[in-house]
Amino acid sequence: MATVLLTGCGGGSLGSAAPTANGLAIGNEMASKVAGHKTTSAHMVASKKNVTAYTVGPQDVLEIAVFKVPEFSKTVQVSNVGTINYPLLGEVAATGLTARQIERSLTKKLGAKYLQKPQVTVFIKEYNSQKVTIEGAVKRPGVYPVRGGMTLLQTIATAQGFTDASDNVVVVFRNVNGKRKAAKHDVSAIRSGTKNDPALQSGDVVVVGTSAIKKGWNALMNGLPLAKLLVLL
Repeated sequence: MATVLLTGCGGGSLGSAAPTANGLAIGNEMASKVAGHKTTSAHMVASKKNVTAYTVGPQDVLEIAVFKVPEFSKTVQVSNVGTINYPLLGEVAATGLTARQIERSLTKKLGAKYLQKPQVTVFIKEYNSQKVTIEGAVKRPGVYPVRGGMTLLQTIATAQGFTDASDNVVVVFRNVNGKRKAAKHDVSAIRSGTKNDPALQSGDVVVVGTSAIKKGWNALMNGLPLAKLLVLL
């Protein structure tokens, strides 16, 4: 599957549910360069205004509470077909809906036949359906759940931040319409506020670059005994 590069001048959005071609350009050299984290200087940026609420998917676990009606309060897991099994109501659609939308659905269904003005609260207890992968120069690389509106910096923080050998270059890979695309981000620019912190989507792969200079310096320092370090200083 080909890898292409998403680029733009701050107009591209990582947070949209269906990325468009607006503000994006394709770079053919991405596949060969990304292994060394020497991608082009383009950016894929999302405004926080475009961040959407988390939508429930299969295997997510929901905690449902109905005020003063404990028999209707329960913890349920979304089935592979996207529904939850709820008392009296049977199978209720959940996949593709936010927690608030499920609240409204249950409130309407319970209020129609069983309860008078029910107060329903839905809390996502476990995020199992949507995940991102982060690898490279972070302290805890791995696969992490995507919570609603999770951004690039939040994902890096979840992985306990950069290692000493990391640089500020981060590449986000994403499958869009069957094509492998990627975008380069300068984390220092995001932290300074000159670039927006892009929202991630389920299936994204975040690769944190490694600084060859930092890596070489750290190897040198770790290899020298303490006495020689003191002489050098």
